[in-house]
Amino acid sequence: MSAVAAVALAGSGLLLTGGLVALRARLLGAALALQVAGVSLLGGAGATVVLGADPVGSGFSGAVEPAFGIDGLSGFFLASLALVAVPALVFAHGYLPGSAGAPAVAALTAAFLGSLAGVVVARDVISFLGFWELMTLVPAAAILVSHREERARRTVFVYLAVTHLGGAGVWVAMLALARYGAFADPGALGQGAQLLVALAALVGFGTKAGLMPFHSWLPRAHPVAPSHVSALMSGMMIKVALYGLVRVSFEWLPEPTLWLGLVLLGLGLLSSLGGVLYALVQHDLKRLLAFHSIENVGIIALGLGASLLFAHEGEALWASVAFAAALLHTLNHAVFKALLFLGAGAFDRAVHELDLDRLGGLLRRMPWTGAAFAVGAAAIAGLPPLNGFASEWLTLQTLLHLAGLGSLGIGVAGGLATAGLGATVALAVYCFVKVVGLVLLGPPRSREVAEAVEAPLSMRAAVVFLAGLCVLLGVLPGLLLPRLAGLAPDGASLPTHGGLELPGTGALPAPALAVTLILLTGALLLARGRRAAAPAPAWACGQLVEPALSWTSAGFTKPLRLMLEAVLRPERTVTARIEGGVVQEIAYEGEVPHLFDTKLYRPVVRIASAGAAQARRLQSGSLRAYVLYLLALVLALLVLVRTGALG
Repeated sequence: MSAVAAVALAGSGLLLTGGLVALRARLLGAALALQVAGVSLLGGAGATVVLGADPVGSGFSGAVEPAFGIDGLSGFFLASLALVAVPALVFAHGYLPGSAGAPAVAALTAAFLGSLAGVVVARDVISFLGFWELMTLVPAAAILVSHREERARRTVFVYLAVTHLGGAGVWVAMLALARYGAFADPGALGQGAQLLVALAALVGFGTKAGLMPFHSWLPRAHPVAPSHVSALMSGMMIKVALYGLVRVSFEWLPEPTLWLGLVLLGLGLLSSLGGVLYALVQHDLKRLLAFHSIENVGIIALGLGASLLFAHEGEALWASVAFAAALLHTLNHAVFKALLFLGAGAFDRAVHELDLDRLGGLLRRMPWTGAAFAVGAAAIAGLPPLNGFASEWLTLQTLLHLAGLGSLGIGVAGGLATAGLGATVALAVYCFVKVVGLVLLGPPRSREVAEAVEAPLSMRAAVVFLAGLCVLLGVLPGLLLPRLAGLAPDGASLPTHGGLELPGTGALPAPALAVTLILLTGALLLARGRRAAAPAPAWACGQLVEPALSWTSAGFTKPLRLMLEAVLRPERTVTARIEGGVVQEIAYEGEVPHLFDTKLYRPVVRIASAGAAQARRLQSGSLRAYVLYLLALVLALLVLVRTGALG
């Protein structure tokens, strides 16, 4: 817990003062957090309580007294938090000055880090739920402080409403587990209680993680938050929610549940495909990245669901491999998504614009930030030899093995999940070809972009550090795999290797693959020499090349939108101005509505509002009416007791 406090307090000092002493204190606190988390993760230690009542094993304490501790799983998430928090806070050192409410946002950032770490190290229900609520409220305050317009206030309202309504499931699950003493003895849960806890945890933790269809808040809140807060929200807050889901599903429920594994697999498939499809049709860079967070949470859910199904079928080895694949992608997504959000923040600070159709050529204007962003784009698209490819390849191998199990139902589910993951990766490549082409390449599309300058040193250092982590984790993923597999409930022993070695299937020699790609690239550069293509004007069917003829985000994805028109349901409006019987001007507007909002949430909100309007009539202001209501309630309770309904 001292490590957690050191990270939060030193981070606050860095942001509030910006001085060199505070920077060193921040790095010292982060190093301490990494040391504590690393020893727990790599050493496989049980929970080490430094304050409060002793929990049973690595579980939670049933006492009211606060208790904190770290085991291997907590150590993994705490180390992931530190790896993302260090560059995020260094980035904020150059990003926050001059921003609206900078001192308040700085303090809220430190509180946010403390709440994230608090959820991971809490070992009693009260502390867990307290930090959980703080983790929800602090980002909302940071958004309100940094944005004063009506849109931001409405976004915060939706974020708090959805996460608290869905998050009620977290309270139900945790309090039910405490009521039955299931932290110490999962077998104490009866069948009905198991179903209640599993469903409540799935809804509660799934809402905060951004799993579809509980994700409505995520593409709204992430884009409007300050960029370093967006990096922490997407990089770690939704992963902390997955931490809670892992604790419940793998540790506090008495045995692997077939239906829960299938539901996680289904939600993972829906989230991965739905997230990447909606990301493709976005025009705002940060909103696009938010939908990709939903996609990658879906990939993690695929690994977790596969692990539960393997465990149910008695395949302990592959259950551990699938669990390790989910954790590895958790770490990888935290790294490359933090990189992309910080890069987007640097672009926004330079050009005050994140509309894809108004950017362009930023790789030449901002070479360090642009190159790091390109690495993050390649990583999230799953290109080798970067970290996104390593964990997605490992997840794909587990799903392929799941499809080959003897059980017909599980085999079909594994086959569908395999096909869905393959389609998700292909669409992610398609999406980030669009992003890199429109943001980094081509000519500038506005005066602000043409005059953009490179970000300050602290902002550049943060994104370059994360880009280096993407390369390192992609080249040597096998060094982590055995440790992550050992964190599964029946952790299997896997060989330590630089690449990914799996039993009975192919291997991914990641170091050799990286060396081969480097050698091939070098050979091509040598063969090319100093030759360069002669400059020539672009061909535009014989007419002059004008900015209006440039590719747009909508134009790039139009073939896909036409092919999936029955799914995406795009809306188009064409307006023509006619004078003297001749068309003078045609205006075209199109958008892809979010079907979960239009078909699911809006009807629910409409019904709830109508019900509230009817219920409001009961508030007449008449004391006699209120006494009559109480009398009717007492009579109804007496009748129920008399008939034995409440006995």
